[in-house]
Amino acid sequence: MIRHVRLELARCHDFPEGCSARGYTLMLPLTADGHLDREEWQHSPDRAHFERFWDGSDDHGWLKHDRGGWRLIFTDAPDADEALFRGDDHRFAEGEYVTLKERDGEMHTFRVASVQ
Repeated sequence: MIRHVRLELARCHDFPEGCSARGYTLMLPLTADGHLDREEWQHSPDRAHFERFWDGSDDHGWLKHDRGGWRLIFTDAPDADEALFRGDDHRFAEGEYVTLKERDGEMHTFRVASVQ
C-alpha cells in the first residue's frame, strides 16, 4: 500500500534538536509492518515519488530499486541520486530513524515524523 511519509532531519551536530524545516515527504510502497515493498513498487513505480524540502528549496523525484538498493532519483538531475542506507531493513513508522547518503556524499539521519 502506498503511504505518505514525512522525514525530518534528526538531531546532529549542527542541529542538536533536529530540524523540521529540512527533510522529505515521500509516497512509499510499504508492507503492513512498515518496510519498503518491492513487489508493490514494481507494479506501480510511478506512484512512488518524493519532495525534498531544505531551507526553502524544493527538489523532487521518484523512488527506484536496483542492485544498489533503494534510491531517490531527482527529476532535475537523474544521475545524482540519494541512497537509503540499508533501505530494505528500515521500518517506516513514526519515531523510527532512516539514514540517507545524499548527493554530496554526506550521510544524514532522519526521524520518521509521520506515516499516513
